[in-house]
Amino acid sequence: MSRLEGKTALITGATSGIGLATAKLFHKEGARLVITGQNQERLNQAAQELGSETLAIRVDVRSLADIETMVSKIESHFGSLDVLFVNAGIAKLGPMIDASEELIDEVMSINFKGAFLTIQKAATIMHNQGSIVLNTSVNNQMGMANSSIYAASKAALRSLARTLSAELIERGIRVNAVSPGPVMTPIYGKLGVPQEHLNEFAGQLQQQIPMKRFGNPEEIAKAVLFLASDDSSFVLGEELVVDGGWTEL
Repeated sequence: MSRLEGKTALITGATSGIGLATAKLFHKEGARLVITGQNQERLNQAAQELGSETLAIRVDVRSLADIETMVSKIESHFGSLDVLFVNAGIAKLGPMIDASEELIDEVMSINFKGAFLTIQKAATIMHNQGSIVLNTSVNNQMGMANSSIYAASKAALRSLARTLSAELIERGIRVNAVSPGPVMTPIYGKLGVPQEHLNEFAGQLQQQIPMKRFGNPEEIAKAVLFLASDDSSFVLGEELVVDGGWTEL
């Protein structure tokens, strides 16, 4: 069964990790794809993996002009959207006492402002009865040391899943969030932490997870597919936590 047959889906930050895994699954399920990323080389490679019908657009979500251009290209190419997966984001961790104003601006401008503007502009070309999925994080509900700015940005997305649901439900557009726990993706290599410290951190985290392992991007992609498809037609404003039981057990 092709759960997204005939539907057009936009996935931001789709050149690696959860975004790319979701794009591959959506393609398998029949969706017409629009993918975005900042690195043109990785964007081209992802588009090649996904097939010639994929529309790949270089977008910096900090730029309103880039987002508006993206929406215009999607409208010209496909006419409209049915599904939006807001996945683009960064993770930067560190003690609160050392956080700079520049770091706060960078994380919030990408993780929150970029997500908000993407939804705001993409909603103008979305079909009624469409689905928006936000990629949050279990950090939005945990008090993990050294994650204050990142966690706050993800908590803002969790809030958007509720408030935008209330605004968009008149059009039948559902807004929900997927909340991954630790997942083996390239984002961990971008934390700015030495590899030996990263390995130690990962080992400590694994011991805290009841399933004693990290998730993989394909497992998160399946949760996104559920929220994006009609399988979740009576799910609204929710957060689907996919974390191996970390926050519950």
